[in-house]
Amino acid sequence: MKIAIQERVLHFKQPAGTSRGIYTERKSWFVQLTEGEHKGLGECAPLPDLSCDARPDYAAVLRAFCDRIEQTGAIDYEAMRDYPSMLFGLETAFLSLRASREHNNPALLFDTPFSRGEQGIPINGLVWMGTYEEMLARMEEKLAQGFSCVKLKVGAIDFENELHLVRRIRERFSRHEVQLRLDANGGFKYPQALYQLELLSQYAIHSIEQPIKAKQWAFMAELCRESPLPIALDEELIGVNDPSAKRQMLRIIKPSYIVLKPSLHGGMAGCREWIEIARDEGIGSWITSALESNVGLNAIAQFCSSVYGPGITMPQGLGTGQLFTDNIPMPLEIRGERLWGSNS
Repeated sequence: MKIAIQERVLHFKQPAGTSRGIYTERKSWFVQLTEGEHKGLGECAPLPDLSCDARPDYAAVLRAFCDRIEQTGAIDYEAMRDYPSMLFGLETAFLSLRASREHNNPALLFDTPFSRGEQGIPINGLVWMGTYEEMLARMEEKLAQGFSCVKLKVGAIDFENELHLVRRIRERFSRHEVQLRLDANGGFKYPQALYQLELLSQYAIHSIEQPIKAKQWAFMAELCRESPLPIALDEELIGVNDPSAKRQMLRIIKPSYIVLKPSLHGGMAGCREWIEIARDEGIGSWITSALESNVGLNAIAQFCSSVYGPGITMPQGLGTGQLFTDNIPMPLEIRGERLWGSNS
């Protein structure tokens, strides 16, 4: 087995704004496994200043893991626990290689109704941060496209303007017509956070992701206990890679949901652990992409269809396949408010 690595920069059609800053381009490392006439492709895509394995020597560390795999023929999962984006890319590449051997189709990673093009996965419409006018236009676009679940990025512009955006949706659509999710990306300050959550709660919000910055377990636990809105953890999960630490954190904070990104939260193996532990603790979950190209998105969507089974009803965060001007073609298509695979 041989593994080649290619570094590639992808460019956003429009700047993607979060409370941590604005993305205009995206760097990924693509790993290609070759075994005889068969090839498997995976994407390693760390997010700067966010991924626990985003480091200056990323390419060299990835190459070292690949060299070890070339010698042993297998992934050392324990050694890669703290390198989730690398692990996810290599997991994908191995699944792709197997699919090439067994189905002559390296894009068919899991045998599910979604992967075969028989069922779509419901997704939320995502409204990126921007000026009030930009966010309003994007929100109107998602509603016009027929999304019944809309996710707003909040925490960057004036809170009163964000509250007004939420109010506008609720003036037109009831909670039964449009489910509203919010993602603060840690943008609220703890002293004001509970008051802000109380103001938002009057608009029938499904949940809010990561209202305050991560690594404030006591404050986050208090918010989860006192908040009138269900709270979902996202950035809080980054770097918590040991199973016992995962359980300890969920028991202390007691969120309503966790939001899982394989590139950030332990690859596919680590996300399976999170889902199982969360279920044990009575905590819900859903899966989202983390600005990967279509190579990563295809793997995440198929993994999602495998881990949650057929007939997924909770909208997932998988609508990022149209973000880049120079994306990589994959058998993915958004129809209405569902993502479809067409590997059949």
